[in-house]
Amino acid sequence: MDLTLMAVHAHPDDEVLTTGGILARYADAGFRTVLVTCTNGEAGDGPGGVKPGEDGHDGEAVAEERLAELRASVAHLGIGDVELLGYRDSGMDGWDTNKDARAFWNIPIEESTAKLAALMAHYRPQVVVTYDENGGYGHPDHIQAHRIAIAATEATGIPDKLYYTAIPRTRARAMFEHMRSIGIDLGFEPSPDFGTPDELITATVDVTPYVDRKIKALRAHASQSDNIWLLQLPDEAQQLVLGHEAFVRVRCQIEAPDQEDDLFAGLTEG
Repeated sequence: MDLTLMAVHAHPDDEVLTTGGILARYADAGFRTVLVTCTNGEAGDGPGGVKPGEDGHDGEAVAEERLAELRASVAHLGIGDVELLGYRDSGMDGWDTNKDARAFWNIPIEESTAKLAALMAHYRPQVVVTYDENGGYGHPDHIQAHRIAIAATEATGIPDKLYYTAIPRTRARAMFEHMRSIGIDLGFEPSPDFGTPDELITATVDVTPYVDRKIKALRAHASQSDNIWLLQLPDEAQQLVLGHEAFVRVRCQIEAPDQEDDLFAGLTEG
């Protein structure tokens, strides 16, 4: 049986942090890997870090650059297929860009769901990974990506297993404590409830062999480097943050263990 992993993400660069390791790992293992990117990233930083609405920000030029960066990132991770839904980046919650009728957040969910459902029907992934109902941290496009992934799964009966990306709470605390211990100023005070409660985590995948490729993929998104704080960390902190990827399984149509170290557990022999 041909095995396929599909990751549904909102923007160019989202593919790396929480799923870059599994995409590289399963691609190396000979599985088909499919990245769906819902928007073109128009609300990202322009040259010099200029934001949407500020002088010099050209959304179309930003999107062109970010899609080129995405192609470089995909090459580092070895992702086999990339599908762009082509919607406009909605920007962070509360930005004026939220009001653009072309923004992903404002597209009728039936329309965007139909596009994703068609891709699921084409690739027939056994495993799909996307964000939780809050989009990880409340970004409108992440929330919308979650919504259409759920709707497409319900409409098609695909996949066998559906996961949400997660950052385990205890690992998040350890990460922040480690950074403080080596003198890194976080620039903010993390909430005590940052991350997913550990008891909800159902899968933790060791991707330490792929950390260097994840870092290269992150660096490929150079236009957004001011927003990718992981690139400012020393090597040992990057290893701590990037070496494992965690997930919450929310759909399982097959027999599989309650706790997994392989998203394809139950789908492969052994």
